[in-house]
Amino acid sequence: MYKNKKQELGFLHIPKVHIITIAITLVFVMAALVSSSCTANQRAKEFGGITTLKLQPNRKLINATWKDDNLWYLTRPMHENESPETYEFKEQSSYGTLEGTVIITEVKQEND
Repeated sequence: MYKNKKQELGFLHIPKVHIITIAITLVFVMAALVSSSCTANQRAKEFGGITTLKLQPNRKLINATWKDDNLWYLTRPMHENESPETYEFKEQSSYGTLEGTVIITEVKQEND
């Protein structure tokens, strides 16, 4: 019924170059899916990089922290005599790799 053992086992005659190309393509597709499914916060925290956060107008930043993959920040109303500021939170990892940065910007909007 089968001509040889390879046909019986269902082996295909695929060149090694094609198998390597398929494997590399699958790795890139998986990496793209993983990175696109992450939020900006997760990418900055887990893989390094920069994410930015613009606060609502007339809010002052008090503190920011991580809870799992979520960035929590505490704000208060901005006083009339205060100016908006920009804060840069940087991670300093033990190994010096994949260090993330979160830039938080305050915005002052004049009341008419």
